[in-house]
Amino acid sequence: QVQLVESGGGLVQAGGSLRLSCAASGRTFSSYDMGWFRQAPGKEREFVAVISWGVTRTSYADSVKGRFTISRDNAKNTVYLQMNSLKPEDTAVYYCAADLRPGAWSPSRYYAGMDYWGKGTLVTVSS
Repeated sequence: QVQLVESGGGLVQAGGSLRLSCAASGRTFSSYDMGWFRQAPGKEREFVAVISWGVTRTSYADSVKGRFTISRDNAKNTVYLQMNSLKPEDTAVYYCAADLRPGAWSPSRYYAGMDYWGKGTLVTVSS
């Protein structure tokens, strides 16, 4: 099992940048695929990005492709989400997630969610 704690959220103007971090506990962090999701007020939670346990593969939602970058540092048990060119519609609570699902890399299987979740960090983008 893994515990996840997000940080780095805050208020930023449109066009600005933020980097979210997610610290994970557990000795097997490097074995988990890690993801970021978000939930805007009044909307359902949506997939943002995922990175494979092997640090070689990533996948992004179309709405953030080219602006957001997911990365991980297995030595620090941390996954990051660098968010650039932020827009007001990026305003949401951002959740870190982890999954230990076996099998070949298939990011679409995570679009609906992952097994373990953090409590979230709020990102507010002002216009």
